[in-house]
Amino acid sequence: MAYTTAITRHKTREVGIDDHVVGGNNPIWVQSMTTTNTFDAEATLAQIQRLEEAGCEIVRVTVPKKEDVEGCIAFRDRINIPLIADIHYDYRMALACLEAVTPSGKRAVDKVRINPGNIGGVERFKEVVRKARDKGVPMRIGVNSGSLEKDLIDKYGFPCPEAMVESALRHIEIAEGLGYRQIIVSLKASHVPTAVACYTLFAEKSDYPTHVGITEAGSREYGTVKSAAGIGAILLKGIGDTIRVSLLGDPVPEIAAGFDILRATDRRVTKPEVVACPTCGRLDIDLERIVAEVEDRMKVLTKPLRISILGCLVNGFGEAKEADIGIAAGSGKGIIFKRGVPIRHVKEAEMVDALWEEVQRFEEDTPALKPHQEKKKANALTVLG
Repeated sequence: MAYTTAITRHKTREVGIDDHVVGGNNPIWVQSMTTTNTFDAEATLAQIQRLEEAGCEIVRVTVPKKEDVEGCIAFRDRINIPLIADIHYDYRMALACLEAVTPSGKRAVDKVRINPGNIGGVERFKEVVRKARDKGVPMRIGVNSGSLEKDLIDKYGFPCPEAMVESALRHIEIAEGLGYRQIIVSLKASHVPTAVACYTLFAEKSDYPTHVGITEAGSREYGTVKSAAGIGAILLKGIGDTIRVSLLGDPVPEIAAGFDILRATDRRVTKPEVVACPTCGRLDIDLERIVAEVEDRMKVLTKPLRISILGCLVNGFGEAKEADIGIAAGSGKGIIFKRGVPIRHVKEAEMVDALWEEVQRFEEDTPALKPHQEKKKANALTVLG
């Protein structure tokens, strides 16, 4: 049977963003950010709707000017996920977002993101905190290695993890002094080891929930790998309550990448995982074709399920037993296992159909998981390929 490698999640307080709760034992949410001009309400709406279709659970838009606030008001009633306003330099845009209301009476934004290094000083930060407190709107304190406060650069010499964590804790203390605790924190760096060290150090000192990402990760191909290395390392420490994979270009691919990172780290498994052995000279079935056909059929499934497809007998029987459903094959035939028990002998030509039949039976026998139950299943099975 499958075995468990337990990862203890860092205990954080809960912060509500519209109907999503961040932190505690809630799901680790997948975020993205639009690339449109926010004041172009129709273009921004269209991109958010594409992100929603891809599975995005929280979305962020940039708000550098007044027209962008109007854009949020125009499209907020037509999207179904929480909306975050990203604020840099002009604290007045945060104040405007916090005041803004849609025609239906809904808040125009559900959270504001403030960069303490470029918001214009402590007094302006306090003004935003007071407004957020009075309106009951949460805030992300987003520390970024590229825009750290000058006094911290002078103190430490460069944007090291200690400097970034000090910035976050400093602004948390200011906010708490004003009676405000609806805070999420991010400590983003483009350098992966720095980002991992930042989140690790912050988790040792605070129980505020964190949004995790590697900033300026790069192109889609390299940025995905870099984000997986950084975000994955942080998640495997039990740290992180929301994530974003930051990629150049169209933001929609960020969503699949984010869920894949959560699935690979066993932090949140929301769809089947197909595990296959690497190609080697021992293969004597068309494993690549079989895996491709299985993955294509599994696209319609949403339950967490581990499917192992091994193409030779060296490790196949043992590893196939580690999955919910597995097949160990060789010499044109194979054995299907269900939770460690052999259930069928099949020919190579029948493997995909037979596996699909067993998956459907497994789906019928397994109750659907509610979002708050996903974490239990996500930690239940670890499969080696």
